[in-house]
Amino acid sequence: MMRKAELEMAWVNNRPSKDESCHSLANKILRELMQFRRAIDSDDHCAKSSCQACFAPHLSKVVDAIKHQVPICFVLPAFPGKSPNPEKVLGHLPDMGEQRALVFLNSLCDRIKEYYSPGARVILCSDGRVFSDLVGMDEEHISDYQGALAAMIEMHELANISTFNLDELYEEIAFDTMREQLMHCYGTPLEVLREKVSQGKNIDSQAEHREAHRMYCGITKFLFEDAMHATQTKSRTAIQKDCRKRAYEVIRRSNAWSELIADQFPEAVRLSIHPQACGSKKFGIMLLGHEQWMTPWHGVALKSDGEFRLVKRSQAEAMGATMVFSAQGHPSHYKIEQELEYAS
Repeated sequence: MMRKAELEMAWVNNRPSKDESCHSLANKILRELMQFRRAIDSDDHCAKSSCQACFAPHLSKVVDAIKHQVPICFVLPAFPGKSPNPEKVLGHLPDMGEQRALVFLNSLCDRIKEYYSPGARVILCSDGRVFSDLVGMDEEHISDYQGALAAMIEMHELANISTFNLDELYEEIAFDTMREQLMHCYGTPLEVLREKVSQGKNIDSQAEHREAHRMYCGITKFLFEDAMHATQTKSRTAIQKDCRKRAYEVIRRSNAWSELIADQFPEAVRLSIHPQACGSKKFGIMLLGHEQWMTPWHGVALKSDGEFRLVKRSQAEAMGATMVFSAQGHPSHYKIEQELEYAS
């Protein structure tokens, strides 16, 4: 039988090193994210596993935070402002859709804190000002949305969530000048993007080019949907042509915003609302914690059988859903049941 001193020495010699412990904890944290990962292919084999290829671009940042015993930092370019299409949203202010998304992101950080005491935080890099002029969003509406979003975070005591936007970086200058400064520092030539999108049509092209083409198609679709409402007067063909043109500039500005964020928060893990491929530098995340390709700023929250999901406003009204108002009297969400309730 081993003596006590020998047992203690054996434990010391076989215990995990600090680096091994940090990597083990980092993997556990990333597995938490994987439960809500938004993948390009819904049948992706690694979507709910401990895929090291998915972890690889983010692991070192999580490990560094653990070594320094600071909160894991996530950055998420999102929450730009409401769609200008009145058939999709309730208005220009954040509502129950945003609230549910914020609560989910905050709770995800709380789950991480259960086994990593410094916890995690999410910085929402609100990008509405970056391309508001391209997508038909009113500048005052962007300001109102940003202010109301910050107030919502404070009111619901979402301590793990904070915001960052172009207004904070370039204070007291015109909005157009803000965007010009952004593109001067971080923009890439239009011709480069066009070539990537063109090459991305080929199935055997580089992953970077396929992603550029996929994003171009997605942005064009969203621009077209936002423009197609009852009050517009242009032909369908004219709208399609205009949206294809604007999509390139939206992507250029979005890419420039991503580069700026990387400079501002070099220690952060980059999240994205868009589906991402295995091993991407961005980690796709579901905003409401379950799979659906809709965002709060392109739809409304619909409550049915005690659960919320996101739909277009026109869809909710076609189903005969009842509008629910907040305690402040603002439109909040829809519900299938007929009785009226007040949102908290």
